Amino acid sequence: MFNYFIKRVLGLTPTLLIVAVLVFLFVHMLPGDPAVLAAGQDADQATIALVRQDLGLDKPLPEQFVGFFSNMVTGDFGNSLRTRRPVSTEISERFFATFTLTLASMGWAVFFGMSIGVVSAVFRNRWPDRAGMTLAVSGISFPSFALGMLLMQVFSVKLGWLPTVGADTWKHYILPSLTLGAAVAAVMARFTRASLVEVIQEDFVRTARAKGLQERVVILHHALRNALIPVVTMMGLQFGFLLGGSIVVESVFNWPGLGRLLIDSVNSRDYPVIQALVLLFSLEFILINLAVDLVYGLINPTIRYK
Repeated sequence: MFNYFIKRVLGLTPTLLIVAVLVFLFVHMLPGDPAVLAAGQDADQATIALVRQDLGLDKPLPEQFVGFFSNMVTGDFGNSLRTRRPVSTEISERFFATFTLTLASMGWAVFFGMSIGVVSAVFRNRWPDRAGMTLAVSGISFPSFALGMLLMQVFSVKLGWLPTVGADTWKHYILPSLTLGAAVAAVMARFTRASLVEVIQEDFVRTARAKGLQERVVILHHALRNALIPVVTMMGLQFGFLLGGSIVVESVFNWPGLGRLLIDSVNSRDYPVIQALVLLFSLEFILINLAVDLVYGLINPTIRYK
């Protein structure tokens, strides 16, 4: 497994290089001039030219990319064009808020999604199955921003139980995490049901039942463990999506995380922050996929890595 891990880690380099090139080209294709935004709408052309020179935007694109890539290798992404603070500081101050929100959302999603999926598989084609899958389809179909506003209207405006914006206490996490995790829970419920239904029909499950084992032991210990591999794959991908795709939810709840930082950076054409965030999200996906591959061996000891 160690050799497999080393090979995968070494394989990160060309992937991140390709992502860096694409990100650099993408941000420079965005409409608008960051020098104008930094200098102000009332600035004259001489001032804008000085700002562009100070930001290094007057250099040719290849030269800008060489500077960007050399700094990226050393972990220095420069300063934000909007706040003039180091990009690493801007991201580090927001990362924990997004990470904890993602963990809370994933916790809700795993608990409710797997519970609904297991119950639906055990009671296949009966009313618990139909109710669970109807709820899952509703969770996938309902937009996250609409769900967030609905939860705010009910639990904050009408009932006054929970706060609407901010991240100061544990109560602030409830509504955003439920909103962010709803679609993931729905997907997980469908994946768990489909995988478990297929495993329940295998011979080893019938053998376990023939030995007189309790149905709860057969389902949770034997069937569910063998059905987890596709579920874990989906779980890892969804965790990456939650980390990088919380933009809408963070906007609805004014959450001080990376999603809001990305929106503000795009609006102000803050190239260094945009590039660093997109690279961070890409690295998160790669590392999560690697972690999922390693977890396979823990779920199924028959899996061997080469």
